[in-house]
Amino acid sequence: MRVFQSAADLADAVGEAIGPGPWHVVEQSRVDTFADATGDHQWIHTDPARAADGPFGGTIAHGYLTLSLLPLLVRDLYRFEGARMVVNYGLNKVRFPAPVPVGASVHLTARLVSVEEVPGGGVQVTAAMTIGTDRSDKPCCVAETVTRVFFA
Repeated sequence: MRVFQSAADLADAVGEAIGPGPWHVVEQSRVDTFADATGDHQWIHTDPARAADGPFGGTIAHGYLTLSLLPLLVRDLYRFEGARMVVNYGLNKVRFPAPVPVGASVHLTARLVSVEEVPGGGVQVTAAMTIGTDRSDKPCCVAETVTRVFFA
């Protein structure tokens, strides 16, 4: 677990790889809950019987579900101690190079790309996130996240 206590700590870590973090299993119940939340009930995600004969040999997680795991996966890699506020500011780029089969485990590696001052006494942190799976050598999600951190 990497702990950042200041903007200077973050700036010193630019270019550094953090992780990989621990593995987390993506279960069918999570996929089904995500399908209910988003209205995306495509059979490749929610119908194990039909998906068994499909292109992936079983159900797969939604790409956006994989992306939505970032907060869970990041909490095992690093945290901002003493921050009065942390805001997800957005994403610069997201790709899903490989599927996440239901039952697979995923983990995260992060690399801090940049740290820039923003109005209000905070910093904007851009990080390259790579979610890997135990079922493929290709990453299942690569995303560049943008977070604003305001230390006390």
